[in-house]
Amino acid sequence: MNRFIALFLHPLAKLILTTKAGKAVLVFNRRFNPVLHQYAPIPINIPKYYYTYSLPSEKNLPVVSIVTPNLNYGHFLEETIKSVLAQNYPKLEYIIQDGGSTDGTVNLLNKYRSEITYAESCEDSGQGEAINRGFRHTTGEIMGWLNSDDLLLPGALAYVVNYFLKHPEVDVVYGLRVNINIEGKEIGRRIIPPHDDKALKYVDLIPQETLFWRRQIWETTGGYIDESYQYAMDWELLLRFIDARAGFYRLPRFLGAFRVHPAQKTTVLIDLGRKEKQRLYKRYHGRIMEVSEARTQAIPYLLGSIWQSVLYYLGLFAR
Repeated sequence: MNRFIALFLHPLAKLILTTKAGKAVLVFNRRFNPVLHQYAPIPINIPKYYYTYSLPSEKNLPVVSIVTPNLNYGHFLEETIKSVLAQNYPKLEYIIQDGGSTDGTVNLLNKYRSEITYAESCEDSGQGEAINRGFRHTTGEIMGWLNSDDLLLPGALAYVVNYFLKHPEVDVVYGLRVNINIEGKEIGRRIIPPHDDKALKYVDLIPQETLFWRRQIWETTGGYIDESYQYAMDWELLLRFIDARAGFYRLPRFLGAFRVHPAQKTTVLIDLGRKEKQRLYKRYHGRIMEVSEARTQAIPYLLGSIWQSVLYYLGLFAR
């Protein structure tokens, strides 16, 4: 697949990059693999084999640390907690860092306190500080955070751990995403091509709830989430990983579910998101850049996304 992209898609992208067809590619990509709503709600289609997996003996397993930041999302949080605990991973550190919710979240934390590693509810300056506070209570070799309105799909941690164990050269992994609505029904899929460092400097299409990394690369890059970002904090972290020459790999499996609802950060902070993207463009490209220009620079990657989507809907990829 990587050879196909290198020999065919990249040359094709260079050809159309300077033509009006480039704009057509961007439009087609949005229609073929849109970000959020793609079709009417249906039950999540999870293959049976997602529920069956094997792991090495427990003594050979790494500790996995997951932090869930939360603020007044108690109506979603319990489903998030259940999706993590249902992984049945024997060496799990699960931390919930709440920002002082007033919606009954504390009662929910008390309900699950015996099943999670650490839970705290106190005021903070935002999601970034909550994540940083949560990670200070962790020791795991593999790390990730899961927002309190998102889910892990069955078998996700076992799949991720098995890959890390087999590939010590890889520092960061991520997978594919299912979009869900408020009721937890499937409304779309995010299907992305193999990892491309260059493309990631222009567009952030990595599904954050599917992202996991080794503690070593976290500590090498400072061991923190930049709290000055509210929208693009995950992208900023990923770009620091690239600066540190981290090895990335896109896993060919759906690992998480991203909940779409009116109060989510992706919707409410869209204007702030544009400003934070400009900060990152200026840092890495030395100038302000329109999102449309950035996406044009990433046309080879977007073409790859279209190709992966075609394979998926033909039943030839990530079923």
